[in-house]
Amino acid sequence: MSTRPSTRWAAACLLGGFAAGLSSACYVVTTPVYGWEQDDISCTDYIDNDADGLVDCADPDCLILSNLCGEDVPEIPVDETEDNLAACTDKIDNDNDGQFDCGDRECRDIPETCCLREFDDASCSDGIDNDGNGFADCADFGCRGGMFVTVCSEDSNTTCDDGEDNDGDGDVDCDDSGCVGTNACAGQVGGEMENTLEACSDGVDNDGNGFTDCADFSCSMSEDPEILEYCANLPSEDTLETCSNGVDDDGNGFTDCDDFSCSQSEDQAILDYCASLPDETSFEECTDGVDNDGNGFTDCNDFSCSQSDDQEIFDYCFEIGENTFEKCSDHLDNDGNGFVDCADFSCSQADDIAVRQACQESLGDAEATDDERCSDGLDNDADGFVDCDDWDCSYNPNVTVCDGPKLCEI
Repeated sequence: MSTRPSTRWAAACLLGGFAAGLSSACYVVTTPVYGWEQDDISCTDYIDNDADGLVDCADPDCLILSNLCGEDVPEIPVDETEDNLAACTDKIDNDNDGQFDCGDRECRDIPETCCLREFDDASCSDGIDNDGNGFADCADFGCRGGMFVTVCSEDSNTTCDDGEDNDGDGDVDCDDSGCVGTNACAGQVGGEMENTLEACSDGVDNDGNGFTDCADFSCSMSEDPEILEYCANLPSEDTLETCSNGVDDDGNGFTDCDDFSCSQSEDQAILDYCASLPDETSFEECTDGVDNDGNGFTDCNDFSCSQSDDQEIFDYCFEIGENTFEKCSDHLDNDGNGFVDCADFSCSQADDIAVRQACQESLGDAEATDDERCSDGLDNDADGFVDCDDWDCSYNPNVTVCDGPKLCEI
């Protein structure tokens, strides 16, 4: 470990003072200079010396410049999970993946570690990069994906008329597709409609409804003969040749048999061709571990299996899915899609509130309100944190029973 700057200075001063017979004139720095947080003293004084909102080892400056905030490498190597508060605060790379504590994705997925410091409306609208990760406010994923963040959505009359890029996607107010349908934008985006020949032939989704040019009914069913003629003379995808050439001939975003004009054609030769292509629809194909139809999704991760009308396939996919409270809190990737428990949308965005409750201690239902669930003495989401010691009880604006400083403010 290197010698502290203040210690080196003191030693030099003392020796120099003795040599000059002026030891009494030496001034030894024993406290950090306010304005800097970059040495062992300033990184252990529990003070935000550089006033950037981050204290001691929570400040990236300390992580880089102090000897006290880096990784500890134990003499006897450990090989364990790094997915709990203890392992995420011990300065050890417990799972040997090259990242430790807040540098590890699994630790950042635990809000009680306070690794993420931009997660509420206040911290997501103050213009400050509170967690020092290079992204401020709605440009930070912690804000855009925040459970209780409302200032980073651009889909309401308020956020679509405030002159701000609330969701950090580069589009402001009515230029943002999220504002389609709001009164603030009066059914149009960017001040344009898709009802002129120019708008129906520019390759742009002018009204932001998800359909471009002649794929939009406002063009294909227009009362303007000039627009109808233009749409009628566009390249089509309705012959055996165009349905088997690997090209999106009609430019609607769907190619060959993925295009209804082919898969639902009245031409039997086209139907036969589409039927001959590999698919992933039988029980065998949905359980063989192979991406049979080549669409990038295998077995039950493919909608053709998980949403199958075949009850045997549907039951199989449900059985191995991550879709119950127990499976959403067992620390296992039950469906093998690379996402564990509440990091999987099938848990955090489940239609069944009983499943979603595995991801939120405070999520009330018909039997208990948010306040009741945050004061019942139970670990309702089975994450090891009870009531107001659980991050989402602390920050849920609907919870009023958690008094005092919030977690990560202590």
